[in-house]
Amino acid sequence: MKQYSERQLEIIRTVTDRGFSAIDALSEQFNVSTQTIRRDVNALCELGELRRVWGGVEPPPVSGNLLYAKRKIMNVTAKRQIAIEVARHIPDGSSIALSIGTTPEMVIEALQERANLKVFTNNLNVAMQASERHDWSVTIAGGSVRPGDKDILGSEVEAFFDRFEVDFGIFGVAGVTPDGGLLDFSEAEVGSRRAILKNCRKSFLVMDHSKFGRVAHVRGGHLSDVSCIFCDEPLPHPIKGGIGQTDLIIANQAKGEEMPEAGQSNSQRGKR
Repeated sequence: MKQYSERQLEIIRTVTDRGFSAIDALSEQFNVSTQTIRRDVNALCELGELRRVWGGVEPPPVSGNLLYAKRKIMNVTAKRQIAIEVARHIPDGSSIALSIGTTPEMVIEALQERANLKVFTNNLNVAMQASERHDWSVTIAGGSVRPGDKDILGSEVEAFFDRFEVDFGIFGVAGVTPDGGLLDFSEAEVGSRRAILKNCRKSFLVMDHSKFGRVAHVRGGHLSDVSCIFCDEPLPHPIKGGIGQTDLIIANQAKGEEMPEAGQSNSQRGKR
């Protein structure tokens, strides 16, 4: 198993968020010498986490989905703010279906102040966090567990979500096409997401800006299918005019903000 120092993890996060970082800029950010940064960067490049380019480093080319450990730290600030914003819209006593993915995991973290939730999920990470609360009920799908991600996928999962009617369905997506189509990496992922969408009263799509234009190969639905989109940035111009009556909420970017009571919001809203 690969071991990284805390600084190396922060370097990966920084480069991933920015798309490129100069060695000098990283040296200044972490208050260490350029030689130290170069040693860290060289080690990360050898492990395939970064790629050296003229004057600095950038993320490596993406082929297929990223490993869970890497996705967990990508755009973490944006995901956390999205999660906090979603939590504002979930009242005590709600029933919630949550899908696979790192952003839904952060949503369950942000919901820790809510009472008496009923959680239905095919995400073992979500289930483990939710089960820490004694006043919540947690129901999990059966089936085969996908290594690393700790997801459960397949026809059993779709049948599982079909057995319940919940207040809120919360799910992510691998990518979004220029015309607003939703993409995932497998038919099983699409099937799980669609089963949640079909069996909830309100559907929340949670995604950061990196999903726009991201390449994945299995189509499954459109942005206009969901009740509300939670994102950290406005939708790109070709997309924003084509989401019909779907609500769009841009998560507040203020760092360190406390989560207010359900129903309160500092977000920017708009019909598109």
